[in-house]
Amino acid sequence: MFLAGPTPRRSEVPSWRSAAVETLAAQWTRPEPLTVLTPESRDGIRAAHYDDQVDWETEARATASAILFWIPRDLRTMPGFTTNVEFGLDVTTGRAVLGCPPDCPDPERNRYLIHVARRHGVPVRETLPDTVAAALAIATGRDGEGH
Repeated sequence: MFLAGPTPRRSEVPSWRSAAVETLAAQWTRPEPLTVLTPESRDGIRAAHYDDQVDWETEARATASAILFWIPRDLRTMPGFTTNVEFGLDVTTGRAVLGCPPDCPDPERNRYLIHVARRHGVPVRETLPDTVAAALAIATGRDGEGH
């Protein structure tokens, strides 16, 4: 499972990914472990070269069984411009889920992504637990719509 979405660039901005990992752990019921790939740096250590980070993220998304996009868009602290491009690259893979909370600071900036997702049959959710559930459904071979 790859956790795609905006990454905080300042330490005072909390990351959404820790809540996503906790929710994944709570919802994962299979005996085998779930591998979760996150592009956030460990202990504040970023890739030495920007291209290395981009290449790692691209490869990780390509190999993940599901790609969970969570976009709590805030143009001041987590604009998610790179996320827009990544979603465009992954929308037709059959492995993407789009989560866009309606109560984020700039929800209108997700309108186009929601339209594109629906056009391509990508599950769209409004809460993190529902987005996690849809991504786990894809990762386990269901269609993300509960089928």
